[in-house]
Amino acid sequence: MHSLISNQDEKPWVVQKFGGTSVGKFLKNIANNIVKTHLENNRVVLVCSARSCDTKSKGTTNMLLKAADESLDPDSKEYLKTIDEIANDHIKGSRSLVCNAKILDDLEQKILNEISELKNVLSATQVLGEISPRSKDIIIGYGEKLSCRVITAVLNDNGIDSEYVNLENIIEKGKFDRCDLDQSFYDYLTQVISEEVKKCGNRVPVVTGYFGTVPGSLIANIGRGYTDLCAALLAVGLGAQELQIWKEVDGIFTADPRKVLDARLLPIITPEEASELTYYGSEVIHPFTMEQIMRHNIPIRIKNVMNPLKNGTIIFPDIIANNGWSKDTNILELLDQNGYHADMSRKHPTAVTIKDKIIVLNIHSNRKTISHGFFAKIFAALDTYGIIVDLISTSEVHVSMAICANILENDLQNAIRDLKKLGRVNIKSYMAILSLVGMQMKNMVGIAGKMFSVLAVANVNIEMISQGASEINISCVINEEKAEIALRAVHAHLLVPYYVN
Repeated sequence: MHSLISNQDEKPWVVQKFGGTSVGKFLKNIANNIVKTHLENNRVVLVCSARSCDTKSKGTTNMLLKAADESLDPDSKEYLKTIDEIANDHIKGSRSLVCNAKILDDLEQKILNEISELKNVLSATQVLGEISPRSKDIIIGYGEKLSCRVITAVLNDNGIDSEYVNLENIIEKGKFDRCDLDQSFYDYLTQVISEEVKKCGNRVPVVTGYFGTVPGSLIANIGRGYTDLCAALLAVGLGAQELQIWKEVDGIFTADPRKVLDARLLPIITPEEASELTYYGSEVIHPFTMEQIMRHNIPIRIKNVMNPLKNGTIIFPDIIANNGWSKDTNILELLDQNGYHADMSRKHPTAVTIKDKIIVLNIHSNRKTISHGFFAKIFAALDTYGIIVDLISTSEVHVSMAICANILENDLQNAIRDLKKLGRVNIKSYMAILSLVGMQMKNMVGIAGKMFSVLAVANVNIEMISQGASEINISCVINEEKAEIALRAVHAHLLVPYYVN
């Protein structure tokens, strides 16, 4: 095996996070055109999601959740078929990617061992007839373990000395409870994860994005974006030069390029803008993940696994963004080093995005004026059934709320039943949230008026209007069938004029 890791101690760390589709479809490209290239100037660590090759429903994580549900039927063995399907997918993929017979044999045995353990876990849940949040976390964690087994073998097969790092037992039992998950908990994770990775020495660590049994449940407290969070904490612990998030797009655009043909790639974006775009429809990176890494002034770069030579989009730390694009020499040097020569004093919107599958709940108080505790009772009813509000608009006796339609019908109906005790309730379905985002928009006189005028000319009716407290986001709720028309119209009139060559 030829060495790609000489004098690694003298090189800065780069943390590379790869999503499920990337490791499912582009693993050879990751090994030969991304990891090898970066090893020339950096120490590299990979954090990887569970494998996903075809449709999202056939992704490993969703298949694991399906098997978990199937195991609750005491008379069914369907969960075993689902797990065998997961095993066959990983073994078939391994055989197409790994040439060295010894590495392949070792990999297949490790996959089968993981599968055997997983079947034992699901067999136990079938006997118990229930799945606790902790058990569900453990079941989902097998996706990252299987994926990272394959990735480590592929890297070794391509001459990159790599080591599999399993974080499932990284959290000391009894050290924290579900009430302790404050910043001290994440600082602890940062320390123990980075210490575990450093044990690899000069090998390239391949780290499971799943990091064990978080008190109160990993999924419940952090969500499906835990792999991004793991990568961010590791970047902080290692003092990395940057965190790279590898996707199947060139970076962050002024609008969804699949819907708006003249959407432009944004070379630079602020954390606040990225957070708003993530929340309102663009898959960027979870705001909490950004918060963890940005507080240590480490940039995040979004890059395309299919086009690794492109610079992508870089999200700069708050210390830069909050100073109004500082003219500090070091910042300009950093921009130049990364090939960015953008106008850092832009005074226009940054991007526009759509979040579809929205329901609007209208509640009209049954009193002439809203009584004390009216809002508290509304949110208590929603909280009871785990319903999150995306936008809210209020008047003296009326409340309108936009919520995601991807909730259980039973939860929605129960919430409506409780809300009807407070007043008249009506629902509007098949809606969408259109959001215009820009760090400097709070200084743009008349920008909201221009946005609504553009929508009026496009014959798009507005159901609700809201402006974020940060004043960098103007959102409105419109009919879902008009979403793409509205997106293109706002982009054409409020973004394209600023991005023409």
